[in-house]
Amino acid sequence: MGSADGPKADEPDGGSQKTRETAVSERRFRFLVAGYAVSSYGTFLNMVALNLFVYETTGRALAMGLFMAVRLASGFVAGLVVGGLLARFSAKSIMLWANVGQGAVMLLLILAPESLVTGALMAVSVVIGACGTLFMVALRSSIPEMVGEDRRAWANSLSITGRSLAMVAGFASAGVVVSLVGYTAAFLLDMATFVVCAVTVALLPIAGGKGAGTDAEKPEKAGEPEKAGKSGPRWRPVAFLALAAAPGLGLMVALRGVDAFGSSSHNAALPIYSTSLDASNPAVFVSAFWCVWALGNIGAQQVIQRYAQRTGRSVGALGFGYGTVVMSAAFIAAFAGFPLAVTAVIALIAGAADGLTEVAYTSHLQTLPATLRGHAFGLSATFENLGFGVGMILVAAALDRFSPLAVVGWSHGAAIVVAVVFLLRVAALRRAEPAGPMGRAGRAGQAGDTGRAGLGKEEAVEGRPDRGDRDGAEVSRG
Repeated sequence: MGSADGPKADEPDGGSQKTRETAVSERRFRFLVAGYAVSSYGTFLNMVALNLFVYETTGRALAMGLFMAVRLASGFVAGLVVGGLLARFSAKSIMLWANVGQGAVMLLLILAPESLVTGALMAVSVVIGACGTLFMVALRSSIPEMVGEDRRAWANSLSITGRSLAMVAGFASAGVVVSLVGYTAAFLLDMATFVVCAVTVALLPIAGGKGAGTDAEKPEKAGEPEKAGKSGPRWRPVAFLALAAAPGLGLMVALRGVDAFGSSSHNAALPIYSTSLDASNPAVFVSAFWCVWALGNIGAQQVIQRYAQRTGRSVGALGFGYGTVVMSAAFIAAFAGFPLAVTAVIALIAGAADGLTEVAYTSHLQTLPATLRGHAFGLSATFENLGFGVGMILVAAALDRFSPLAVVGWSHGAAIVVAVVFLLRVAALRRAEPAGPMGRAGRAGQAGDTGRAGLGKEEAVEGRPDRGDRDGAEVSRG
C-alpha cells in the first residue's frame, strides 16, 4: 500500500509522502474493518438463529450437533486449501466471493420449500464454515501488505475490536430479532450483512495473495531440479515444511489448537453452569458473562494500540504464551463458584488475556515471509477447527458425568501445560541466540530499518519467527 523505500536524505518530501500514504492505507483498512464487523455481526446472529431454527425444524438436539460438526469440518477443509488459493488468486477476490457465497446460501435457505429445508440447512453449514475460514485467513495473512509491517499490531487489534463488538451485538440481539420478526427476517438481515461486507471489499483496493506461495513452491528455489511435465509442478506441503523448519512456530500453532480445545469446554459448560445458578432464567448469566468478557477484550485492544503507538513495539510470542496461561486460568476460576462480582472481574481478565493472545498470535504469524504466510494461517485455522470440534464432542460427553468446573479445569489445564512448554522453548531459543552486532541486537536493528521501509519488499517479513523476538524490538514507531 505504501512505498517500498523510505525517504532519502535528499528527498525532503519523502517523509510527508509516506505519511500521506500511510494515512490513506489506514483509512481504507478502517472501512474494511467496518464491513468485516458488519458481516461478523451476521455470523454471530446466525450462530444463534440457525441453531434455534435447526432445533425447531427437526425437534432433535442431535441435529444441532450435526449442524455444528459439518460447519467445523468445512472450516477444517478450507484451512487446508486456502494457502493454495492465496497463491493463485488475490486476497481481495477470496474475501469478496467468501461474502457473496455466504449471502447466496442464506438466500437459498430463505427461498427453499419446506421439503428441501433440511438440505438447505446442510448447504448453509458447509458454505458458512468454509467461507468464514477463507475470509479470515485471507484478511489476516494480507494485513502486512495492506497497512505495512510497522502497523500490523494496530491493524490486528482494530479488526479484533470490531469482531468483539459484533459478537456482543450478535449474541445480544439474536433472541430479540428472532422473537420479534421471525426467522425469515433474521436470515434476511444476516444476508444483508454479508452483502454490505462484499460491497466494502469490492470498493477498496486490497493487497495480498495472488501468487504469494509461488516462489516457495518452485523446486529450483529449494535447490532441486525442476520437474515440470504434463502433470504440472510437484505438490509440496508448504505450511508443514515451514512449521517443521521452525519448531517454535510449530509448537505455537499446536498451542493454538489446544487453546481451541479448551475454548470448547467453557462454551459448552457455560449454559449448564448458568442453569445451576438460576434455573428460571439461565440466559442472564451467559449474556452478562460474554458482555463483560467482550469489555475486557476491547479494553485490551485499546491498551495494545496505544502501547504500539507509544513504543513502536508489538506484543510477541512471549505475550501469546503468558496470555494463554492467564486466560485459561481465568476461565477455570470463572466456574469455581465465586460471588458474581468476583466472577465479573474474572470474566474481564479472561477477555483481556484473550485479546492479548489474539493480537500476539496473529502478529507473530505475520512475520513469516509472504510466500508462507497464507499457508501457515490456513494450517492454523485447520488446527483451531480440529481442536474446537474434537473438544465439543469430548466435552459434551464429559459434562454428563462431571461438573463444569472439572471439565473446564482439565481442558484449559491442558492449554496451560502446553503454554508453559512453549514459553520454556521460546526462552531456550532466546538464550541460544548469540549476542553482539551479528546476534539479536544487530539483527533487530537491521529488521527495524526494514520495518520502517514498509512491506514493499518481501524481506520485511523474513527472519526467525520461531525464536519469538521479532515482535517487539523490530517494529518501528507507528
